[in-house]
Amino acid sequence: MRRLWSLAAVAVLALANTGCFINMWSSDPNERTEQLIHWSENLRQVKGEWNRFWFNDQPSHLTPMTIHGGIGPGI
Repeated sequence: MRRLWSLAAVAVLALANTGCFINMWSSDPNERTEQLIHWSENLRQVKGEWNRFWFNDQPSHLTPMTIHGGIGPGI
């Protein structure tokens, strides 16, 4: 029975400690503004990284008319 109570106490303490993102920002308005600017800048750059990872920023090779970019005859 003692083991059950100790396991329950550990579980309650583990669940009570999940609010670590509540005080994420500073209480000073100027410092908090700087933190939010840096945070949003990081989130803005994620889209570019995601596109580079999936090669979405490369030209598509599935177009009906392929253009190789070299010097062609008659043009």
